Amino acid sequence: MIKTLLVMHDAKHDDYYRMNKTFFESLPCVGQYIYNSDGLAYRVQEVVNLAGYVSSKGVVAILVVQSAAKDAPVNNLYGLDIEQDLDD
Repeated sequence: MIKTLLVMHDAKHDDYYRMNKTFFESLPCVGQYIYNSDGLAYRVQEVVNLAGYVSSKGVVAILVVQSAAKDAPVNNLYGLDIEQDLDD
């Protein structure tokens, strides 16, 4: 598992803020959509790899994300209930 730090890019205010740390099986690519633990979809804007840095907290990359547009198809979970269908 790859541990990353999600950073939100608030384009409206051209500001960045830390969201949370999360794990991925494989590192997402720029332009890819991801779902966060808040159940919302985000588009990966930048991937920053921490070369040569060993974190005691295990983070190896920073993902800069933006909220997916409200009408984007990725926001449709196709009838899935995250807590019921995706959680073990």
